[in-house]
Amino acid sequence: MSGPSLTHIDSAGDANMVDVGDKAETARVAVAEGHVKMRSETLALILEGNAKKGDVIGTARLAGIMAAKQTSNLIPLCHSLMLTKVTVDIVPDHALPGLRVEAMAKLTGRTGVEMEALTAVSVACLAIYDMAKAADREMEIGGVRLVSKSGGRSGDYRREGETR
Repeated sequence: MSGPSLTHIDSAGDANMVDVGDKAETARVAVAEGHVKMRSETLALILEGNAKKGDVIGTARLAGIMAAKQTSNLIPLCHSLMLTKVTVDIVPDHALPGLRVEAMAKLTGRTGVEMEALTAVSVACLAIYDMAKAADREMEIGGVRLVSKSGGRSGDYRREGETR
């Protein structure tokens, strides 16, 4: 059976770290997204700045940025990267209702930053949950996915239907 192979599995079927030493350094960017669905009352509480633990959105943004920088400590076989930029944007979505989270990770290097962007989104969503759980334990984290990536040997990727 041929087709795509898993890069972190060697010929014996064991997990291994990919050797990126021979890859060219290129500019690489990845964008990921996710959301935290909550009661409308919880969203209002957050937006009014009345959550018991303080600034939910600011704290979650910082948590996401810090998490991106720690990805290699959290995910086995990820390379430790010298990120040049990480952004985490959190916006209210009253139709959800909840908060939408988007993260962008960037560097010039030999390996991609998809895991850093996905980690940033995931941890930002977890921080939102933690900051607001006293008001709403029914919150739901979802939709965590890669939106786009550029750079590297495998080329660019954009989730179908995405314009970002």
